[in-house]
Amino acid sequence: MMFRRLRDLLGTAVEDAAAGPDPERIRLATCVVLLEVAGADNEFSPEECGRIIGLLRARFDLSQEEAEELIVESQKRRSQTYDLWQYTNEINAHCTIDEKMRIIEEVWRVIYTDGALDAHEDYLVHKLQRLMNLTHPQLIAAKMRVLKELRDRA
Repeated sequence: MMFRRLRDLLGTAVEDAAAGPDPERIRLATCVVLLEVAGADNEFSPEECGRIIGLLRARFDLSQEEAEELIVESQKRRSQTYDLWQYTNEINAHCTIDEKMRIIEEVWRVIYTDGALDAHEDYLVHKLQRLMNLTHPQLIAAKMRVLKELRDRA
């Protein structure tokens, strides 16, 4: 019986993967990751919320209202589980390495919204790097690009 349930679960996953990416699931997964990073320091500031809304609008061509609705739905999903694997797995299954690099750059942008990297954020971004099958040099390259971008704006 256990093997049949496992086979059924794996069969569903294979069928889902074969069906191709669901843009809504990718948007949700990306938003959950960004919200997780924003909350890593136990503070979700209005600036971080605004940054995430801006990133979602630009990345997924959403209206302000659609981005806000996505945040609300993502917060609900995030409160139901502490497991980031299901969200990063969705990203891994349907995003290219370049798309994953853009997501990790967005993670760095959210982290540096308040101008500082705290220990919890550092731990989480390294965890995301591993979960998204990125290398440490890729993580650092993304960080350096974002820091340069922020310096150039200042």
